[in-house]
Amino acid sequence: MQVRRRRRASLPTARTSRRISRFTAGTTAVALAAAGSSLAVAKTDMFGTEHVGETTDKGLVVSSDQYLKPLGERLVINNGKIMSSSVSPDGTHVAASITDGGLALAIVDLKAWKVQQTIGNNAAANLRIPGNDIGQEGPTYSPDGSQLWLGQTDGYRRFTVNADGSLSNPTFVAIPADGAKHALVAEPVFTADGATAYAAVNGQNRVVAIDTASGAIRQSWAVGNAPRDLVLVGDKLYVSNEGGRPAKPGESTLNSYNTQVPASSFTGATTTGTVSVINVAAANAVPATIKVGLHPTALYAKNGAVFVTNTATNDVSVIDTRKDKVVQTIATQPWPEASVGYEPDAVTLTDDGHLLVTLGRANAVAVYKYRTAQEPVSYLGLIPTDYFPAEITTVGNDVLVSNTRGIDARRPTTAAGHATHDTTSSLQRFKLPDDRAIRKLTSQVFQQNGWTKGSVQTGRGHQKPVPVPSRLGEPSTIKHVFLIVKENRTYDQLYGDIPQGNGDPALAQYGENVTPNQHALAKQFGLYDNTYDIGTNSAEGHNWLMQADNPEYTESSAGEYLRSYDTEDDALGHQRTGFLWTGAQAAGKTVRDFGEFHQFLTKPAGASWQNLYCDTKNMATTGANTAYPLISSSPIPSLNNVSVPGFPKFDTAVPDIYRYEIWKRDFEQHGPANLNMFWLSSDHTGGPPNGAAQVADNDLAVGKMVDTISHSKYWKDSAIFVVEDDSQAGLDHIDGHRAPIQIISPYAQHAAVDSRYYTQITMIRTIEQILGIHPMNQKDSAASPMATAFTAKPNYTPYAVLPNRTSLTAGLATPPPCGPDVPAAQNPAAAPAPTATVPADKQALAAQWDSWKSQQRLTGPDARADFANPAQMNHFDWYQAHEWSTPYPGETQLFAPADVPGAAIPAPESDG
Repeated sequence: MQVRRRRRASLPTARTSRRISRFTAGTTAVALAAAGSSLAVAKTDMFGTEHVGETTDKGLVVSSDQYLKPLGERLVINNGKIMSSSVSPDGTHVAASITDGGLALAIVDLKAWKVQQTIGNNAAANLRIPGNDIGQEGPTYSPDGSQLWLGQTDGYRRFTVNADGSLSNPTFVAIPADGAKHALVAEPVFTADGATAYAAVNGQNRVVAIDTASGAIRQSWAVGNAPRDLVLVGDKLYVSNEGGRPAKPGESTLNSYNTQVPASSFTGATTTGTVSVINVAAANAVPATIKVGLHPTALYAKNGAVFVTNTATNDVSVIDTRKDKVVQTIATQPWPEASVGYEPDAVTLTDDGHLLVTLGRANAVAVYKYRTAQEPVSYLGLIPTDYFPAEITTVGNDVLVSNTRGIDARRPTTAAGHATHDTTSSLQRFKLPDDRAIRKLTSQVFQQNGWTKGSVQTGRGHQKPVPVPSRLGEPSTIKHVFLIVKENRTYDQLYGDIPQGNGDPALAQYGENVTPNQHALAKQFGLYDNTYDIGTNSAEGHNWLMQADNPEYTESSAGEYLRSYDTEDDALGHQRTGFLWTGAQAAGKTVRDFGEFHQFLTKPAGASWQNLYCDTKNMATTGANTAYPLISSSPIPSLNNVSVPGFPKFDTAVPDIYRYEIWKRDFEQHGPANLNMFWLSSDHTGGPPNGAAQVADNDLAVGKMVDTISHSKYWKDSAIFVVEDDSQAGLDHIDGHRAPIQIISPYAQHAAVDSRYYTQITMIRTIEQILGIHPMNQKDSAASPMATAFTAKPNYTPYAVLPNRTSLTAGLATPPPCGPDVPAAQNPAAAPAPTATVPADKQALAAQWDSWKSQQRLTGPDARADFANPAQMNHFDWYQAHEWSTPYPGETQLFAPADVPGAAIPAPESDG
């Protein structure tokens, strides 16, 4: 059997103690109330000062504003995230496709309740195959259970299933690429005799019939955009088209994997969803089309009905297979405060008539009583799961759920800390409770998600302005918000050397002498040592910031990332409720964007890092404009309309201080908008200078920007939020998702250490509350604004930028024509900054790493954030930051790129 993928409640909120202390050594913790402002009514502040990885009576704290306390048994799989899974026909085993753990497949023995076998290109695999790339759906057993087919980039990896359930004899069934369009197959669906397999060729918008004996393609049908799942009912094959129907002439469209799909000209989100129906018994059959909700994903057939999960419209379409019409649409929106963001992604029907729908982003299974396709279902309640349930089925009397992210990034490690790529997944099984127990579990799910009544309220007329209003639309003392997005650092990497915070100095890779401004800003405006980035990488992280979510499409694409990685240029990655900037525009606010969520970059000849560095010095000295005008843009019309094209997107061959000079001219000429968004990406590292130099460049640019704003007439009503897109590029002793943030404003709580649990979602909700932006989905609707990080009594003291103490030109193979950078004196009380010195006995090793770096697509117009393998990138940065003398935490030697433990996590073409 294939594992497939509202009752209203109002719950009290438990408040735990909060730690907030002055940024001076030796003081006692004191409560600092936000005088004159009232706490917002959303209730994710229930975490208090709990941290990720802590187990409480409400469950395990994870990085997504949620607790985990699943019903039944949990089997944690430490080999990566489950993308999809299937149960063997005899019900004894589960085959789970996995990613982000150096493997592609895990076989679980359900009776022993343990992982029996692992398959992939990692040395730890029990069975080796060439690649770890896996599709959104599958793997699939043949009807007799003798074979397992795993979808990979251009075909299927076919295995023999042994008597004990293990796999052997991997061979490949190829489906060729069509030019730039790889096959990107989903799982196959077999005829009853196993002679034919039907495959959704996701990347080519078609379905093919494959002769399972020879591997030959017998027939091909054109269907809708991005076909994803299949189910065979008699002679009719149903296909979910996640990108909807083909576009019509003159229709508004946006790109998705080299196909223009119908999409909103404002949000860039898809506007259609369809199911294709193919009569496979008829020669030359033309597929019929059934209109369903947006982003149809999983299909499940039983008792004359096909159930379709529509992840973007948050409902389930019920198709009567006799009429091939939708006869019922089932809402999966359990919390009245928000209509989207629950992301139904799997469905099954029990023999006694319980319809079970997994809600991926709510960590829950919704339960309905189902009778017939035409008779409306009745909603019974919710059952808690682990992190992001993605597949569901029944095995005997058990319900079995596959949870993509398991217990978050808590894989056991021998290192001195955790990383975001320490990902887990889990299987969960339970007996379906009775209706009364389900109602009780519903309350638990509401509490674990922070769903409370009145979380989103509009203003009550004229109110006294406060920094963070309790209701949307009420006046704020803050008129200008600056959101500065940086790249990839953990809290410990930057702030582990600050004794007042909860840091580990051994992991302080870029301490005070590399980042003097970020340290000074934390001292002046406050240190936050319990804040988390949700995403694993940039593909997820920028979505969390711009959409308050990582949509299911991007979540489920992590096994290949060939269709898209950064979803700026993929309509399927955009939620239908829009982005932070579209919400600001809808609220009547102005927006100005500087590179954030941009996809395209044009650079003129001669625009090397060295020349841009010298051009920056000339602009700063003379006030002239750049001699190398760059052009950066977005495919999303609403973003492109408010973007400054001369501010370049991600490219580590562009100094951030150059970006600062471009912004400064725009700021002086036009002033700020209400919402100002930036992508300052040098701290990603990997450009021409060494890692410490690029982090120092980023630090100086941030310091200069804060100095300029705080000395302007706009300072009195401004707030600057500084955040990493993700924290994947290093270790943290609390959790890999813990990241540095800064809140810089006259209204910020100055000189304090705030240890409340915060996330990127709470930061975005704070910005929404300040500017009157309606939350985008259930995640930011439930989030508590960071009201207590602000005070109604402003401190207008400006910030004075500190000069860099690390040379910005360190490590350059060719010095800039204007000469090398000479840094300011270092603070002798802090750890010395790294240099570009390589010991003689490590020069051959460093040369191997330089060769590796040149292949990582880190620079130029085609640069892609996080293209480099994260295990390798993190080792490279560590070695540079420690003068090629200190092994990576948990290891005893320095490694060449090919020898890095975990270097196959994940393959270079499938993750950043």
